[in-house]
Amino acid sequence: MAGQSRKWAILVATIWLQAFTGTNFDFSAYSSEMKVMLGISQVQLNYLAVASDLGKAFGWSSGLALMYLPLWVVMFIAAFMGFLGYGLQWLVLRGIFSPPYFVVFFLCLLAGCSICWFNTVCFVLCIKNFPANRSLALSLTVGFNGVSAALYTLAANSIDPSSDSLYLLLNALIPLLTSLAALIPILRQPELDPLPSEAIQRDSLIFFFLNILAVLTGLYLLFLSSSTNEMSSARILFGGAIFLLILPLCIPGVVYAREWFKEIHTHFQIDGSGFILVEDDDLEVHREMSIRGGDYASDTMTLLGNWKEKGDESTYSFTESTAAKSEVCCGPVIRKDRLLILGEEHPASVLVRRVDFWLYYIAYFCGGTIGLVYSNNLGQIAQSLGQSSSTTTLITLYSSFSFFGRLLSATPDYIRAKFYFARTGWLAIALTPTPIAFFLLTGSGSALALQTGTSLIGLSSGFIFAAAVSITSELFGPSSVGVNHNILITNIPIGSLVYGLLAAVVYDSDAVNSSQGISMVTDTLICMGRHCYFWTFFWWGCLSVFGLFSCVLLFLRTRHAYDRFERDRISSQLD
Repeated sequence: MAGQSRKWAILVATIWLQAFTGTNFDFSAYSSEMKVMLGISQVQLNYLAVASDLGKAFGWSSGLALMYLPLWVVMFIAAFMGFLGYGLQWLVLRGIFSPPYFVVFFLCLLAGCSICWFNTVCFVLCIKNFPANRSLALSLTVGFNGVSAALYTLAANSIDPSSDSLYLLLNALIPLLTSLAALIPILRQPELDPLPSEAIQRDSLIFFFLNILAVLTGLYLLFLSSSTNEMSSARILFGGAIFLLILPLCIPGVVYAREWFKEIHTHFQIDGSGFILVEDDDLEVHREMSIRGGDYASDTMTLLGNWKEKGDESTYSFTESTAAKSEVCCGPVIRKDRLLILGEEHPASVLVRRVDFWLYYIAYFCGGTIGLVYSNNLGQIAQSLGQSSSTTTLITLYSSFSFFGRLLSATPDYIRAKFYFARTGWLAIALTPTPIAFFLLTGSGSALALQTGTSLIGLSSGFIFAAAVSITSELFGPSSVGVNHNILITNIPIGSLVYGLLAAVVYDSDAVNSSQGISMVTDTLICMGRHCYFWTFFWWGCLSVFGLFSCVLLFLRTRHAYDRFERDRISSQLD
């Protein structure tokens, strides 16, 4: 039981790491000051944001380091990369250090790389200490990465609300301090024995309560963290946020109340994971049944399921009519080279030749990545609309709703017993708010429209970021998910460059050509007015519609594989 207690302490340490290492989300809080201090154009500022996102392309280096170094050493290497990258940028904004532009670019790249290394450490801790519930551990901890910007906003307001450069100092120091706090649990990792089924169910219930606590934390940050810029109030609120992050430490004590958990568990049934649908055992059964019975479904039939409870038995009914209707107009496009079963391993050489992968890539590229670029530009967007004072509020809105979106990605499997729907379909639903938000921003420059659009984009992006690993695992194989997911997220630095460059070119062009709303500050053009981002929002909206279309097509091509998997899973349970 001591080992069981220590594993929950490790989970809390992982939550802390994720909550305080999403430092790329507060870029917009200090980007305007960075632009003025360096005397650079909006295009050059965009390249700095690209450099931070480009760090994701070097995420593989953390895995290589883990082959030769202890986990805690890798964690501190990540902490010191961030300390160096953000710390020197803070000196730049304070006027103490005046490097050339390419050095600042490298510092942004180094800071972005540190985030990937932290993520790798967290993934390894979850997988190693929660082998039976690793998907629940991953979905919970990854979700907390979305509240980083809100936490840093509170921390900055509690020290000096008027200083934008303070965010860089906090980005440098807090992850290092968090690593020190997480060191003892990591060094005392227990040797865990395989858990009986009752213990696995008990742990699932604990995760259920932890998710409830996570929702309360998100609501607290959403409604209270942006309500005041007063230093005294911000300190109290920041203390409350820290308390909510420490509160899960009570879980080790709850673990010992086994009888209490058994009593409560009779009222809850937590079935499956909110992060990875294809579990290894279920996948093996699915493969065996697919091999034995190739006639379960033809390529022209989509299997739609619906639970029907009858006493103690459960049946699963299927229809062909909906499948036939959906394939009337574009049947060849939907059927050609589509996936027949979930979990089939795809090496990289095979992956890049699959139509489904590129539909998935486009959906991510035109969905979650656009949302990330939007968050990078929040500082200039608010400034151009005359709402610079609302920048921290917008950052908190994006951060909090991104957090809720990440938590919502776990919902489909919690309700799977009563309502089953392919995860690619949920992804299409989650992508829908993005074009709505951009067209809303195109049509109105009001404060309400800006806040509403930011919330919708954060919610959509958060869901996509959290669901992506599970979808990659389901469509292209769990054993290949590490390599395949790294291939997928190459769209982030590419999108950051393309979308950010589009926004920057439009911004600088309007600033030069417009005779109104332009302010010259230390030879730096500042564009004022709705026109600064009007066409950017319009084209981002059009691109996100294209991403939504790609995602819907992916759903139509893959839903028969999802339904087939669900039928095989249910059949195996009934046998």
